[in-house]
Amino acid sequence: MSRKVLAAVKDVELGDLIRVDWFDASIGRSLATGTKVDVPVRSWGIFIAVLGEKSKHVILAQNSFKYTDDLYDVDYTSIPLSWAVNVEAVNKAEVDREVAERLLQSFLAGRCRTIKKRTKNHAEMGQESVDKKSAC
Repeated sequence: MSRKVLAAVKDVELGDLIRVDWFDASIGRSLATGTKVDVPVRSWGIFIAVLGEKSKHVILAQNSFKYTDDLYDVDYTSIPLSWAVNVEAVNKAEVDREVAERLLQSFLAGRCRTIKKRTKNHAEMGQESVDKKSAC
């Protein structure tokens, strides 16, 4: 990982809206054709942490679902820092510190939401009807 990425990550704070440019893993074909296998990605999100024991990842909250004042569910992107080529703050303190801390705690707690849904199609196809679907 580059020094530029490390320095940029040290400058971002919990609750900042950031953009991360990185290269995703890819399934490619033979390189004999000279085809590039780089898959550039640009992700935006609320910075909530750098986590990981063996490999550090920057964690971006993409969507937050507020159920109560203390309970949030978070859709997130986890990007290996070694894959990042640029990290940039787009807007400092986009989310206030208190809300950002709740997002982090909900992420660490591993919460998940349950979506109530009826699937009439399953019954019509002779399959068992599905009433609940876990979003985990």
